[in-house]
Amino acid sequence: MRSSKSLIYRFIFVIGLTILVNLIFENFSIRLDFTSDKAYTLSKSTKTLLKSLKEPVTITAYFSKEVPPELTKARNDFKALLTEYSTISTKKINFEFIDPTGKEDIEKKAQQAGIQPVMVGSREKDQVKQQKAYLGATVQYGAQTEVIPIIQPGAAMEYALSTAIKKISIVNKQLIGFIQGHGEPSLSALQQVYGALNIMYEVDPVYLNDTTYFLSKYKTLVVVAPKDSVSENHLNQFDRYLSEGGNLLIALNRVEGELSQNRGIAVNTGFEKWMEKKGILINESFIVDAVCGVVEVQVEDMGFSFPRQLQFPYFPVLKTFGKHPVTEGLEAIILSFASSVSYKGDSSKLFMPLVITSDKSAEQALPVTFDLNREWKEEDFSSKNLVVAAALQGNFGGSKANKMIVIGDGDLAVNGEGEKAQPLNPDNVNFFMNAIDWLSDDTGLIELRTKGVTARPLDKISDSVKLFLKIFNFALPILLIIGYGIWRFHSNQKLRLKRMEEGYI
Repeated sequence: MRSSKSLIYRFIFVIGLTILVNLIFENFSIRLDFTSDKAYTLSKSTKTLLKSLKEPVTITAYFSKEVPPELTKARNDFKALLTEYSTISTKKINFEFIDPTGKEDIEKKAQQAGIQPVMVGSREKDQVKQQKAYLGATVQYGAQTEVIPIIQPGAAMEYALSTAIKKISIVNKQLIGFIQGHGEPSLSALQQVYGALNIMYEVDPVYLNDTTYFLSKYKTLVVVAPKDSVSENHLNQFDRYLSEGGNLLIALNRVEGELSQNRGIAVNTGFEKWMEKKGILINESFIVDAVCGVVEVQVEDMGFSFPRQLQFPYFPVLKTFGKHPVTEGLEAIILSFASSVSYKGDSSKLFMPLVITSDKSAEQALPVTFDLNREWKEEDFSSKNLVVAAALQGNFGGSKANKMIVIGDGDLAVNGEGEKAQPLNPDNVNFFMNAIDWLSDDTGLIELRTKGVTARPLDKISDSVKLFLKIFNFALPILLIIGYGIWRFHSNQKLRLKRMEEGYI
């Protein structure tokens, strides 16, 4: 009787403890994050954003339940993220999950909100079928609403969510100006950068004139790849802008490759001389790097023409970065016909290298002729650690300090116009965006933008190591089986001898 009562008491104790633990963890979200980039740990900027909210944020997640396992994981990860947001914001983040599938009125509501269904593949009874699924969310703050149209598995959920909240909760956006009128690409040719900037800033095309000065209203001015001459009057306006404490992002082409004519030429606009007076040089030469991209050429063989990709050192793939907020989380930037950047001014300015070539690189002075069939040798890359982009801080005129970022490639963030537009390498966009954030004193989302792996190739190994690993992988199981057999043989032999001993039982 006593034992049965004791069992009942223990059972009640366990149930009570379970309920208590659940109540505790309902209010306190704890996750252990062992990922290399802390993918499941909220950044300081997100925590600051959530704690600064003045009004509640309502998040409606439209997620289909009957979806493949990888999409179910995305749903669970998003729900866990929202739970953590709610906890840190002291319940200012309110959320609900709705499955619109098969419910006509809810599907219509989701689509009106900007969330369209996507077709996903699933396997059922050894058959692959396509099904409609919803994987998006709306974020509402007061009268403002932002849409996250699709939340994909492995996506940067924290960046998407924090960006949406910040976009609709920010009151006064800073002005960013892109200089136009000297052959610079239009904002439509910078569509990835322009689309990303519009979230946090007001972005204007800026056409300088000779009579009116109005640049002081811009937090940062951006100069991208001018081709035509910049007048002395316009250069003087840049001087005045700097004297008032303005900041500049300058991405300049000093050389240009004309592949159709297999030659490289210099680009002179007058802007490079204005920079040189301040001690900043973008050198009139081509960077070549053994770590590089490819070009596609048509090759003819036995009457047939087919495309072939060739390594092209004039398209360096740069993976070495200086320690700086702008380069936070970057893995690889791809440039084309870039030039090196150096500083020859006085020591009162701080020059910080941001993007650097590999230990097998070089500079080629003009004139340059391109030979696509050239076999590059190790001695062709006699230099190393050439600076291709840098940040500068100091007083460049007037009584106020300035910040500048100078890039020796004007095309790193240019998509192109119309049908010729090409998607950019993600880290090119991230680098450009980080640069504007730093210049504009708004670094909150830098660590989120580059959170997650964008390019992490396997380390290259030699042929001898490959051969050893193949033999080892083949031989190890066999050796283990043989070793186990020998051990069993000796064990059985010892046992037989022991049984033959007098007095064995």
